[in-house]
Amino acid sequence: MNRVSFRAMGTSVVAIGSDVSGVGEWFDAAERVFSRFIADSELSRLNGSPDPTLVVSDEMASCLTTAAGLLLRTDGLIDPAVGGALVDWGYDRDFVDVADRSELGPIRGIGRWSVDGNSVYRQHGVRLDLGGIAKGWTCDQAVTRGLADVVSAGGDVRSVLADTIVEIEDPWGEVAARVLLGSGGLATSSSSRRRWKVAGREAHHIIDPRRLAPATSPIFSATVIAASAVEAEAGAKAVLLHGEHGLAWAEQQNWIDAALVVWHDGNVYATTGWEMAA
Repeated sequence: MNRVSFRAMGTSVVAIGSDVSGVGEWFDAAERVFSRFIADSELSRLNGSPDPTLVVSDEMASCLTTAAGLLLRTDGLIDPAVGGALVDWGYDRDFVDVADRSELGPIRGIGRWSVDGNSVYRQHGVRLDLGGIAKGWTCDQAVTRGLADVVSAGGDVRSVLADTIVEIEDPWGEVAARVLLGSGGLATSSSSRRRWKVAGREAHHIIDPRRLAPATSPIFSATVIAASAVEAEAGAKAVLLHGEHGLAWAEQQNWIDAALVVWHDGNVYATTGWEMAA
């Protein structure tokens, strides 16, 4: 097996397989489609267009169609249309350049959007942020296109190897659990790393669409196993947003195989279905 690591989509990417030479090029191409921080990316052009309906590439259409399905599965909790609120809270550039803000201005609400084939409709003012959805989708595509057997990108993992093990950290950087993923998708969502201050209060990149503000949750990190990385990504973020009721919600979702949470006090709780590695 060969292994390659590189930076893409604002995070570290690792790919494992017999021939992983094309993975970096694939992630570069995906970033030029989905990044909010590349001025001429397809997403930037989509967000900047005054036209309510646009024809998009096959890659954008596929990712948005996936996002639309996950929006329904999570009862609106995972919605790319929080992009406007995310910008208003200060995450309007690559995170290394995000600075604290002394005041908070008006926060844009969430408008409607839809995708039909390669046509995307948005209400006026809607700004989409595909963030973790695009990252998980890109991992999935790298594996399904045969570019690698395992791809890990900033907490999102897609694997077709039976012996794939993933380590989950606690708030102090120690390993809280070692999980035997095997073949499938896994993602971990946490609000602990991308943080800044707005008007003296802590802000982070996970926007709760019910409050149009950074999520408040007793959960330090939520990890979900599902059939794909993009499903796991949406599930993990939804568990975190549900807070103390996250695991109960996950137990009711037939598309989530298992969920595990690490609370801020370091306690670890999980649904059934986990296979811990030694």
